[in-house]
Amino acid sequence: MEIGEKIKSLRLTIGLTQEELAARCELTKGYISQLENNICSPSIATLSDILSVLGTDLASFFTVMKSEKIVFAKSDFFESANGNGLNTWLIPNSQKNEMEPIILTLPEGGLSDTRYPFEGEEFGYILEGKINLVTLHNTYIVKKGEAFYINGSMEHRIVNIGNARCRVLWITTPSNF
Repeated sequence: MEIGEKIKSLRLTIGLTQEELAARCELTKGYISQLENNICSPSIATLSDILSVLGTDLASFFTVMKSEKIVFAKSDFFESANGNGLNTWLIPNSQKNEMEPIILTLPEGGLSDTRYPFEGEEFGYILEGKINLVTLHNTYIVKKGEAFYINGSMEHRIVNIGNARCRVLWITTPSNF
């Protein structure tokens, strides 16, 4: 985007006319029009004044906003071992985010690695099969279509107790798988 287009976009966002912007910056409406049409270029001082009126600064104005990826395809996923099962990492580089989703797939009789205590929480939804969610003091049976929610301070693991593979959508926050 050209400087003039960006100035115009900011001006319109805050609801100013060219005339109002010009008056606040002690410039002419014609000059603002020329800037917005990329006919002329402002000095750094003039641009700084204009941006101040528009509620921003030079650094922010020239920062290129990186497009954030929202949708992830199977080709973005990657896999790693978890116990004698497999983690499918659904969001690449999710460790920079607040939550980290995976799909855990365990073969019949399979079990996940032990999850040691951490400051956070975990949520799981059973997509296929039946599991035991095993903590130090209790074992919970969770079946297809059911969910679990556990405080990260509890050491735990997942055991597939069904007669086929199981798949668990498993989300932790903050990310730490």
